Amino acid sequence: MKNGKETIEQADQEMLVRMVMDGFRRIIVHYGAWFAEVEHQVGLDKALAVEDDVWQASLGNQVDRLGKTLGFAVENGVPAVLKTLPRETLADLIEKLSINWLANDGIWFQAVEKRFGMGDAKRCNDTCWTRYSPFEAARIKKLLDLPENGGIPALKKALGMRMYAFINEQSIEEVSDTCIVFYMNNCRVQAARKRKGLADYPCKSAGMVEYPTFAQTIDSRIRTECVGCPPDAHPDGWFCAWKFTLEE
Repeated sequence: MKNGKETIEQADQEMLVRMVMDGFRRIIVHYGAWFAEVEHQVGLDKALAVEDDVWQASLGNQVDRLGKTLGFAVENGVPAVLKTLPRETLADLIEKLSINWLANDGIWFQAVEKRFGMGDAKRCNDTCWTRYSPFEAARIKKLLDLPENGGIPALKKALGMRMYAFINEQSIEEVSDTCIVFYMNNCRVQAARKRKGLADYPCKSAGMVEYPTFAQTIDSRIRTECVGCPPDAHPDGWFCAWKFTLEE
């Protein structure tokens, strides 16, 4: 049996490159597997706290090692080059990351649908949102330093920082100081289906998980009501709409 060092010494250039890329893949999947299992064992709130600790410790270690090998400077766990990029490049990078996130989501859905059918794909998708949506809300809450009970003002800020916000068109109607209606005016996924002459994707079941868990992570007092979401009929001005109300 070969040990790892012997395997590397005998591998050609192409295989070494493939091994590098597969190493990144294994790290990503292992990280997600840990988060999913910790959430299963101790609950989502505790898992979010643990993940925050893990990320702070793990990212710095990983980036420092990569920087030493690849020859790029690292400052506080971040590649220094990122801090030198112009605002336009960073903004474009954020948009591209958001598109990659959405494309990754779609590729997973289609792969499950192809093998097991639409029903299983939707179940997997909806369950995924039970973890991802509160995770995204928690990250935004930390990034913006939002208060624990920030109410509707905090939710409005958070909705503007979602990955969706950088690639879709959305708006907010002010109903009162304690109530807003959020509109997804142009959804990248639904718009693409419309261009192909396809019916709206029935995403309401996912939205009924996604939006309430996001809002309640920002402020547990916020209640969510679906105004309309496919397969519901909707006007041309929006694809889905959600009402958020702060209940004292």
